[in-house]
Amino acid sequence: MYSQEAVVNNQVGLHARPATYFIQKANEFKSSIWVEKEERKVNAKSLLGVLSLGIVKGTPIKLIADGPDEKEAVEALYKMISSDFSE
Repeated sequence: MYSQEAVVNNQVGLHARPATYFIQKANEFKSSIWVEKEERKVNAKSLLGVLSLGIVKGTPIKLIADGPDEKEAVEALYKMISSDFSE
């Protein structure tokens, strides 16, 4: 299991279009991936799950992955969030 903390800096947070890009990237990996906000943890490959967290700009989240490509998955998603979804 591999995890990393991140802060969402995108102007609209993790809603609609940014969430779709995030989920598409998460689905490129074989590992199970979750997004954790406060005490809630959802499947990072589920649009409804990610949207249900209500992640707005400045929200700290934790990216967690477990599987054969867990480190690559977390690092790719972290990079996406850190680059304001420009990649």
